[in-house]
Amino acid sequence: MAKKVLIIYAHQSSGSFNAAAKNAAVEVLTAQGCTLEVSDLYAMGFKASATAEDIKGEVTNAENFCYMKETKLAWEQGKLSDDITKEQSKLTEADLVIFQFPMYWFGVPAILKGWIDRVLTNGFAFSQEKRYSQGIFKDKMAMLSFTTGSLESMFSPTGINGDMNVTLWPLQNGILHYCGFQVLAPQIFWAPASAAAEDRKSMLESWRTRLQGLLEEKPLSFIPLDCFDEKAFQLKPDVHKKHASKEFGLTVGIHLNKPLPPHSQMKAGC
Repeated sequence: MAKKVLIIYAHQSSGSFNAAAKNAAVEVLTAQGCTLEVSDLYAMGFKASATAEDIKGEVTNAENFCYMKETKLAWEQGKLSDDITKEQSKLTEADLVIFQFPMYWFGVPAILKGWIDRVLTNGFAFSQEKRYSQGIFKDKMAMLSFTTGSLESMFSPTGINGDMNVTLWPLQNGILHYCGFQVLAPQIFWAPASAAAEDRKSMLESWRTRLQGLLEEKPLSFIPLDCFDEKAFQLKPDVHKKHASKEFGLTVGIHLNKPLPPHSQMKAGC
C-alpha cells in the first residue's frame, strides 16, 4: 500500500542544501508511489509562539493561562486555530513524517519548535495514558533530517560539541518517541556549507540511496513503557537487575550510571 509522507520543512531559502534534501525526498518517495505533502513553515508564515490566540473564543482561565490544559480542551471542542487544525489533519493522515531543518543551537529552529509546541497538543498527540511505546502515534514513523554547522568530529564523544547521541535524545525520545512514533535513524548532513561541491553532491546521493529503502528500515530502540512501574515511573527491579552486569547503559538518557551505548540515537540496533 502506498504510504503518505509529510515533510515538515524549516528553511528560509529555496536555494539551500536543506531545500535540496527536501526536494530529493519528494522526488524519490513520489517515484515509489508515496503521496507527499510538504509544510513549508517559512513560506506559510507559521506562527512560532504558543499563545491564547491559538484558541477560538474565550479561554477557561485567562488569569492563570495554562497552554497545555486550554489547548487540550480546545482540541476536544474543535476550537483550536485553523493553522493548527490543518497541520493536525496532515499529521493524522501521514504514515511517515520527515522533519527537514538546519540544526540551530543544538536543536531545531524556532519556527519548527513552534510547530512542535502548537501542533502536538495534549489529547491529540499524547496523554497521560498514551505516551512513549503506548503513544498515540505508535503506528506512524518519524525521523529527523538535518544539516549541521560543525564537522562530524566535533559532535563525537571526544569532540568539543559532545556526543551527537546526547544532543539527539531530547528531540528523538522527548518529542517523537514520547508521542509514540517509531523513530527512524536520523539523516545527518555534516557541515555542508563548508564542504566542497562534490562532497555536497555525494551527501545528497547518499540520501537518495537511503530513501529507496527508507520505508522498510527498522526504527531506533527505546525502552517499552511497561518496563517502568506505574507510580514513580522507575525501571522495574527485574529490568534493572537484568541489565546490571552489562557494559553499557540501556539508552542515552536511562544509562544506569554506565557508559552510554554508542550510536543508540543514530543507528538502529545499537
